[in-house]
Amino acid sequence: MLILMIVMVGIFFGLQYFRAKNNPQTALPNANQAKAGASQAGQSAAPDAGSAMAPAGAMVAMTPAVQGTSESTTVVENELYRITFSNRGGQVTSWVLKTQKDADGKPLDLVHQQAAKVYGYPLSLFTYEGGTTAAVNQALYVASATGTLEAPASLSFHYAYNGLEVTKSFSFDATYLIHADVAVTRNGVPVRALVSWPAGLGDQDNALAYNNAQFDSMRDSKEDHLAPKKISSGNTLGGPFEWAGISDAYFASIFLPDVPSTATLVTLNKQIDVAKTIRRTGLGSGSPSKGAMMVPVLGAAIGDTSGHTATRIYVGPKAVNVLRAIHPTGSKATLEPLLDFGFFGPIGKYLFLALQFIHAHVVASWPGSWGWAIVILTLAINLLILPLRIKTMQSGLKMQRIQPQMDAIKERYKKYKVTDPKRNDMNAEIMKLQKDNGVNMFGGCIPTLIQMPLLFAFFGMLPKVVELRQAHWFWLPDLTSADPYHILPIVMVLSQFLVQFYTPSPGVDPQQQKMMAFMMPAVSGYMTWNYASGLALYWSVGNLVGIVQQQVMNRTSLGREMREIAAKRARRKSGSGPTIQGKR
Repeated sequence: MLILMIVMVGIFFGLQYFRAKNNPQTALPNANQAKAGASQAGQSAAPDAGSAMAPAGAMVAMTPAVQGTSESTTVVENELYRITFSNRGGQVTSWVLKTQKDADGKPLDLVHQQAAKVYGYPLSLFTYEGGTTAAVNQALYVASATGTLEAPASLSFHYAYNGLEVTKSFSFDATYLIHADVAVTRNGVPVRALVSWPAGLGDQDNALAYNNAQFDSMRDSKEDHLAPKKISSGNTLGGPFEWAGISDAYFASIFLPDVPSTATLVTLNKQIDVAKTIRRTGLGSGSPSKGAMMVPVLGAAIGDTSGHTATRIYVGPKAVNVLRAIHPTGSKATLEPLLDFGFFGPIGKYLFLALQFIHAHVVASWPGSWGWAIVILTLAINLLILPLRIKTMQSGLKMQRIQPQMDAIKERYKKYKVTDPKRNDMNAEIMKLQKDNGVNMFGGCIPTLIQMPLLFAFFGMLPKVVELRQAHWFWLPDLTSADPYHILPIVMVLSQFLVQFYTPSPGVDPQQQKMMAFMMPAVSGYMTWNYASGLALYWSVGNLVGIVQQQVMNRTSLGREMREIAAKRARRKSGSGPTIQGKR
């Protein structure tokens, strides 16, 4: 059990480091290669914006100027979002999700305002020449409409001056998806201009949110998730891309190009100082840091090798039911792979689906319904493994019955050192004795071996499920954040100790029993103290159920016999310390 616990703790703390070392990084061309390789073999080459030259001065004069006279805004909304466009750059200044709240209880704006002021707003344009990029994003466009539009709707922006012409068209429906169509020319020659989401997401208001940021993509039906440290800013990735973009734990901004085969993507990785704006927890603002606190903000820009970009854009929550309904162009794939639950992801996925089923069909109308769903799922899991607990007790009883014989064998060999080859003979005799009496030496570990993967799957799943974000349960304001009063971690530590106290451990050295009785609660308390309270709820309920089950089993004929054998053994070993097993 000690070895098992050490291995599991090692997996827990070493998993992210292991994956970082063994996950090969997508090869990214450098900036010079991106400019030199803007065209691909067999496809129309789109020249760099700075290299497009006017074929004749007359052509510049023939291009009529189209410019806005003053700055204006246009709002487009449906039941899910409220998007505010500015005619300055024809870009988005606010993207509010009506069904989501920020940490202050206000409607969540997915535009990272602090980063956008420095690196640009969503649906701005990215070109390979800084002057052109600044020009197209700072110019005043002529908007096709102002005021408020109710989806389904369309909105376009047009700008032309000195030979440079930009047309940006957007269409909206009742879903989280919008469609963008962008064309930029200089003197009639296409300019490589990519539609971008340049600087993070608006829910990143604490350190954990920045740590969960990643670059997501699907190429040739294979998804990939890259951490900020693996992203080089300004590098161009060649297609095909079914979808690509950025996400954090709960939300995503993803491009789904109309023509995946000719799509190219530029990765953006910038830094901002959040010392005065970051929250120390997800529950409220903390005091500003004395020094600078630099964090990464990821972005992405998508374009087409033809110079004419047409793409759908998904901006919304990483909710499994929503992601499953969105398919890339010409593919049966979906956006569901955006949900990355880590090493135990497959188990975590099915745990969440079970949790979602219970929520939808059993407790949907209850106050704190998601918390109750976790409680019911925990009860169901413990009910399913109850037969294994009984098998474990039966195996433990058999172990106790042959314990005197095992002690006699150990007594004969105690004069030999641990490194002496004779010790192998002792182990062989003990194994033969166990086999002859139908004792499985690993029988007591089976429930733990089953519950450990479930526990780590919950550990990876709970903080990344947007459905649990800000879901309350009694005193818990958010099941994906730590218990603000640390009540559940304390309950969990005490209940974990009682589980060790009441569970018989035949054949285990008393000193080892005492060590495990205190070490395991300490480890579990450390893991849940500042982690998602939903995990502490699952663990605590599981421990309480285990205590009740063990108390009942200890009062059966099987349990009474185990206690009698343990008592006789304790009397024979007079003067030895108390054992922690099978007590009332």
